[in-house]
Amino acid sequence: MEKFIITPKEDKTITMTIRIERELQERYNELSAKTNRSRNELIGMALQYALDHMELKEK
Repeated sequence: MEKFIITPKEDKTITMTIRIERELQERYNELSAKTNRSRNELIGMALQYALDHMELKEK
């Protein structure tokens, strides 16, 4: 019989608290309901998109 091998889980996520305007939260709540994705998932996707498409301008 082969052994059932369990390796440690690699956790790449952290918990972070931010303050946002109520209207922004409501818009994410609506989008979450329409897409069947969690608000957390949508915000993470938006943050990643912003970083991937950001351009910094020098003064």
